[in-house]
Amino acid sequence: MTVFRALVAAASLVAAHTPAPAQDWPTRPVTMVVPFAPGGPTDLIGRFMAPRMSEVIGAQIVIENMGGAGGMTGASRVARAAPDGYQFVLGGLGTFVLNQLLYKKPPFDTKTDLTPVALVADQAQILITRKDFPADNLRDFVSYAKASPKLTYGSAGIGSASHACNILLNSAMGTNLTHVPYRGSAPVVQDLQAGRLDFGCEQSSSALPHIQAGTIKAVAVLARERIPLLPELPTAREQGLTGVEAEPWFGYFLPKATPEPIVGKLHAGVIAAMNTPAVAERLQNVGVMLVAPERRSPDYLRDFVASEIAKWGVAIRASGVSMD
Repeated sequence: MTVFRALVAAASLVAAHTPAPAQDWPTRPVTMVVPFAPGGPTDLIGRFMAPRMSEVIGAQIVIENMGGAGGMTGASRVARAAPDGYQFVLGGLGTFVLNQLLYKKPPFDTKTDLTPVALVADQAQILITRKDFPADNLRDFVSYAKASPKLTYGSAGIGSASHACNILLNSAMGTNLTHVPYRGSAPVVQDLQAGRLDFGCEQSSSALPHIQAGTIKAVAVLARERIPLLPELPTAREQGLTGVEAEPWFGYFLPKATPEPIVGKLHAGVIAAMNTPAVAERLQNVGVMLVAPERRSPDYLRDFVASEIAKWGVAIRASGVSMD
């Protein structure tokens, strides 16, 4: 009888430490890793969507900002995490595409080390400067930049979308200006406001409030079309400079081999948040455009990432920029 009781106790102990089936996920809070500093575009999207996502999946989503290396620090942590659904990452063009191309040995492979959940949004980049920059349009900006080789520009980190946009801009202008990498977009804007930087290419969500407040200056929209919230600001193409269109996108990923029931439930939470009018309105108010319904599936995101790596590979190789 004593042996029997011991076996029962051992079995109970094993059961208590066995992970719950994927169908029961989640049974505790879930971490959304935002691989950039607080206050930037990726962070805003995550914070706007997290409350509604939490309601749908039935557990609190805790946002953890983990900036560094253009998003690679936070994304690689999720790539190495257990495939149990308790860590996932929100990132985009820079995090999952450009880093794969710029670095000789990136710490993870987007196509094999992560499980796509949903593509969420895209938005335009805007060329912004300190408010006292001596140029109000792109033609004057290019002339001044060519005559001022000591100008500095900031980005959200080496390999970030803003870094890539600046690479395109430097190439199009025929300049080689000084890059100052940060751990996110918010510090770039702060240093532009303080006059410690000359310019940057930032996403509309992080730049718009400061443009509207007059603390920084907008020079051009670096996208194919003007944006509704700044209808008077012309595109670079309209101002005579081509080859600098950059429209960063954002999506959610889980670690590789995450069970399908978990992927499906998290995907449902993302879609519910996107379909919630209050969430969509908050995103649109900062210039973030939600993608069309046919672009939101995990399979679409998987194929989209592969096509983006192929497309940007041409531009990155042409620039000659690479990182160790």
